[in-house]
Amino acid sequence: MAMSGEREASVFRNGRSQAVRIPKEFEFATDRVVISRDEDGTVHLRPKARQPNLIEVLDWLAGQPPLDERMPEIEDRPAEPVDLDDPA
Repeated sequence: MAMSGEREASVFRNGRSQAVRIPKEFEFATDRVVISRDEDGTVHLRPKARQPNLIEVLDWLAGQPPLDERMPEIEDRPAEPVDLDDPA
């Protein structure tokens, strides 16, 4: 992964959490990140993949080619009688 350089950033408290002010050139295009720490204490941040909403999924599905699979025929069996007066 190519690094675009290093910058010093300020660390501060936000309630009971510690926060880091991220410089503009490192800002994320998302509002959620995944954070992890190596054994040596190095902290890594990466953008969390955004889940598509229902409209986006439906739009994507509409653009997909139709499936060429045929569903197997299912035997259409008659319904079995049910005694509605039987409490069992």
